[in-house]
Amino acid sequence: MRVPAKICGLSTPEAVEAAVRGGAGWLGFNFFAPSPRCVDPEAAARLATPARAAGVRICAITVDAGDDLIDRITRTLAPDFVQLHGKEPPARAQALADRTGAGLIRALPVGDAADLDAARDWSGVVDHLLLDARPPKGAALTGGLGMAFDWSLVKDFRPARPWFLAGGLDPWNVAEALQVSGAPMADVSSGVERGPGLKDATLISAFLDAVRRARPQA
Repeated sequence: MRVPAKICGLSTPEAVEAAVRGGAGWLGFNFFAPSPRCVDPEAAARLATPARAAGVRICAITVDAGDDLIDRITRTLAPDFVQLHGKEPPARAQALADRTGAGLIRALPVGDAADLDAARDWSGVVDHLLLDARPPKGAALTGGLGMAFDWSLVKDFRPARPWFLAGGLDPWNVAEALQVSGAPMADVSSGVERGPGLKDATLISAFLDAVRRARPQA
């Protein structure tokens, strides 16, 4: 059984191998140029091949991407999901779903309980939600900052779509985070790195083991 976890920002065969071997359910490839985890669609397609063969779902992580980039990602990578991590409104999300034929994951920034109200706008548009820590004002990146939010804010969160908990997770805190938040799935990027954009195979394995123990599969 695949672990209910997504490893994001992969850029090397070694990291992909560790994620697949560890049982990750989703792999995310980043296409936001300012990120140290950014790869081009052709590289992502090569990296995704063994994961796809193992039944892992492939996600394209985008931030307010234009149609040219979306078309290139769709043509080259053919992702199972497109993750929207920018300011895309629901109408743009629906257009992207129609354009790509892929499922959608909507990242929502969370700083306080009021931020959860935004989930209502997405219940009929996307397949999954992803709750991430709200970045500081003026931050160049919308995610992957290693920041966590108060997990207790979402302990009673029951959206209409399945959701990932993200933001500041690592092998040492993810079990507690899932217990406190009640999240069904976990997402990690910087928490399994030894440096910005440098995924560590040992940390990936440890993270997936921790999620497996916290969310045992039937």
